[in-house]
Amino acid sequence: MLEPKQFQANDAWLAFKLNDAPVCTEADGDFNVIALMDAASCFILGMEMISVDSAEPTQLDSKRLIQSAYAHKNKLARKLFIPTQQKADHLAAEAAQQGMSVVRTPEDDLQLFIREAREGFQEHVGGPRSH
Repeated sequence: MLEPKQFQANDAWLAFKLNDAPVCTEADGDFNVIALMDAASCFILGMEMISVDSAEPTQLDSKRLIQSAYAHKNKLARKLFIPTQQKADHLAAEAAQQGMSVVRTPEDDLQLFIREAREGFQEHVGGPRSH
C-alpha cells in the first residue's frame, strides 16, 4: 500500500473518483467527481464533475483537471497514479502527453489517500438525495 511519506511534494499525483454515490443535481442531473491529489501532501489539486452517463472524463475534462493541478504547483508531477478499476483512458493519455508516467494500480493500494478524501467529501457534500 502506498503512503504519503513515500513521496516528496509534486513527485506524484493520484486521480480517483471522489464520491461513493453520484452527486445529484436537479438542473443538470447526476455526476461523479474525479479528483487529482498530490500524493505527498494529500492536497486536492483539482476536481471535475463528470456526468454519470459518461464512462470516463473526456479529453477536455482531462486537460482541465491537469491544468487545474498545474496552476497550484506551476509544475507537473512526474507520475500519475490511476486505479486500475477506473476508466480514465483520456486522462492517462493527456498525462502521458504532458510527460508524466502513468501508473495503473489497484485501488486498494491507494486506499490511505482515497478513504480520507472520500470521507471528507462525504461530510462536506452529504449523501445522495432523492429527486
